[in-house]
Amino acid sequence: MYLYCRYLLDKRWYDQWKEYVHTGDQNSSSYPGKIDNTELYEDLDSYHLKERLTENEDFVLVPAEAWHKLLSWYDMMDDQPPLERKVVDLPSTVKVEVYPVEIYLCLSSNLESTVSARFSRADKIHAIHQKIRQHFNVSETAESRLWMRNTDTSSERLRNLNMTVLDTCLSSGMTVIMEIRNADGTWPTSRPQIMRNSADEDSYQGPPGVCGLTNLGNTCFMNSALQCLSNTPPLTEYFLKNSYLEELNFTNPLGMKGEIAEAYADVIKQMWSGRHYSVVPRVFKTKVGHFASQFLGYQQHDSQELLSFLLDGLHEDLNRVKKKEYIELRDADGRPDQEVAEEAWRNHLRRNDSVIVDTFHGLFKSTLVCPQCNKVSVTFDPFCYLSVPLPVSKERVMEVFYVSLDPTAKPTQMAVADVFNHHFYRIYQTDEFLSCILDRDDIFVSGCVDQDGEEVVMAIYMRERSHYRDYGSGGNSYGTSLFGHPLLISVPRAQCTREDLYQLLLKRLATDTNSQDATDGDQSAGAEPSGKEEEDEDEDEEEEEPASCAQANKRLPGRRRYTERRKKALFTMQAVNSNGTTERGMGETDGSFSFSSQPYIAIDWDPDMKKKYYIENEAEKYIKDQSMDVPHQQTTVQLQECLELFTTVETLEEENPWYCPTCKKHQLATKKLDLWSLPEVLIIHLKRFSYTKYSREKLDTIVEFPLRDLDFSGFLLKKTVNSTEPPCRYDLIAVSNHYGGLRDGHYTSYARNKDNGQWYYFDDSKVTYAREEQIVVRLILRNDLATRVQKKTDLFKMMSTTIGHISGLELFYSTQTLGGCSQIFSLDLKSRCNLGVG
Repeated sequence: MYLYCRYLLDKRWYDQWKEYVHTGDQNSSSYPGKIDNTELYEDLDSYHLKERLTENEDFVLVPAEAWHKLLSWYDMMDDQPPLERKVVDLPSTVKVEVYPVEIYLCLSSNLESTVSARFSRADKIHAIHQKIRQHFNVSETAESRLWMRNTDTSSERLRNLNMTVLDTCLSSGMTVIMEIRNADGTWPTSRPQIMRNSADEDSYQGPPGVCGLTNLGNTCFMNSALQCLSNTPPLTEYFLKNSYLEELNFTNPLGMKGEIAEAYADVIKQMWSGRHYSVVPRVFKTKVGHFASQFLGYQQHDSQELLSFLLDGLHEDLNRVKKKEYIELRDADGRPDQEVAEEAWRNHLRRNDSVIVDTFHGLFKSTLVCPQCNKVSVTFDPFCYLSVPLPVSKERVMEVFYVSLDPTAKPTQMAVADVFNHHFYRIYQTDEFLSCILDRDDIFVSGCVDQDGEEVVMAIYMRERSHYRDYGSGGNSYGTSLFGHPLLISVPRAQCTREDLYQLLLKRLATDTNSQDATDGDQSAGAEPSGKEEEDEDEDEEEEEPASCAQANKRLPGRRRYTERRKKALFTMQAVNSNGTTERGMGETDGSFSFSSQPYIAIDWDPDMKKKYYIENEAEKYIKDQSMDVPHQQTTVQLQECLELFTTVETLEEENPWYCPTCKKHQLATKKLDLWSLPEVLIIHLKRFSYTKYSREKLDTIVEFPLRDLDFSGFLLKKTVNSTEPPCRYDLIAVSNHYGGLRDGHYTSYARNKDNGQWYYFDDSKVTYAREEQIVVRLILRNDLATRVQKKTDLFKMMSTTIGHISGLELFYSTQTLGGCSQIFSLDLKSRCNLGVG
């Protein structure tokens, strides 16, 4: 900034004036005459100062008051401008700016036509902006922006008009270019960002706001949120009228230097220009990814998560509070709610004041009660949206595969396991909750007979042995691969020998194998061979014998031992790790298995034996229980039920205790949230996703709510509403829909145009007309269809000031005001989770 100014006087004229004053003779020959700075100029056409002029040798500096006195006494040579120079406050010094910065000015439409102008380093960029407008006759209503050309190929935006020439590093000889926004809402430098659906799009003229958004790759979540906010009248009018330009906050450390607000404004202006079928929001997507790394790339995301980030980013970029002060929050301490609430709102506005606060922020009343000392803590907290839970039934329908080891015996306990890709992904303990099981899991339940803890549950894998040994792993064992369904069987601890376990498994697999043929084959294979052939066969068979058979043969004399050795088992058994891939030490000394933890056994099949005796079709067969034919009834709840549940007293979780100031320790206090005041635009976030320690589940419950006259008076604690506050009744204005499940899906949106009142359906770049009754029916039909194809449906809805009855996820409502003024209220009925494939 500049402090004051000084004027340059030619040193020769100044010395002559001093001599004249010193003599005191008005008729003296030393009379200086008119002020003449000719010797300081390089030429008298441009009046540029000579280079390298030195103070007190070439010129002197006089204060402004002295200059004006001299000018009134002696006048100045014709056409010579006064050499006024500012005293600028530079880093670590104060200096008279003898040589100001000379900058070239031009318009982006004609870069060859430039003019030069001089500016002090203490001048703000706004002065340059106004100089260009004046010289090139640019209308005050035309929206423009400035660029600083660094080189012939590089330019930088001068975004903050309140910065000084010194702060922006502008120097003499550089060029500042003014760019004027096109009538279609684009900037000349970003014209390629517009999607041209036809060769004559320049001549297209459609309803403002009826414009699609191109899917850049899994960005339907972003397009849906943008369409919803685009059809929020107060926010859109704020940007279309350029009100945001005066409130951009470039210094907020919590903000994005105004870049998110400017990028959003560009998208809105293009969409509401009426000149485009569809806009490509690539620059906006890049800005979002730059400031929120979770949105980098083109992965699936949640529309509500993007909406939350965008509202917060716009708030900080447009925050009218330039320097946030520290505020110490106080507890209620028995004071009246009205007093505490007003104090909390004042404190909030001292740090947060923007169009987002004006439009979207309301006030909670939070009541905490200590379970030990009954200390009551009351605070009032601002909110931007409500996260409303869905009433969830305690009953749950699950699909499982039941495997009975002995149909004649009644099981006294169940062994439950999650099976994936032929192995046990997880074996559940009896004290675990069902909530840790996902709907998509393949759950196998085995009936076990527990005889006073004398039985052990074994996990059995099915493996096929390769024809060749695996020498590459450092050993000479055969390679194996898993197949079929693994088993859970109950085995008496006293019968954990190889022979007993083999017989038990053979009995269990009787329905899956040609066991009788296998037995006959074994017996016929016991014929006595002769001569050298006998010895060769002995060696081959010995390699394939199970260890238990080899041990038994040592005790058998003569021909009987030879015959037993010739009998070939259907499979061999190995103790393995939990994945069924690595063999472990048996720990047996008498042919029995011993385990210190969950036992895993692999049944290894020789390829030829498996092909001959194992029947895969029989092993994969199952009987469908009649309970599978009972249709699943989709639950329907009213929005009022969700709001009631939201305001219900709950106990804090162990991960989030409250520190009681009286007890001086953390307590699992009871907490109750109530609504104190509502904003113009309220976002209600319906938590459709149930999170546990082990799983994420999407609720397909239909939530019904009124499209008109949504009355919050029954939930509002503050009963006295003055004329400056929005009423308690709301109308829907827009809907964002999500179809699909947790891993995939697609976002679209419905919205009512603020100008013509017509409903439109936005599906990325495609926009079609929609009727109110059509919206209701289509949403319900699609929800039913999604259920039939076993896909859960989330609906994000945004509508304008007319309503009906629908069920969905996120809704934007407007408050009802006199004269049909369209103010807004929004309902957001979705939880934060990665959703939505574009």
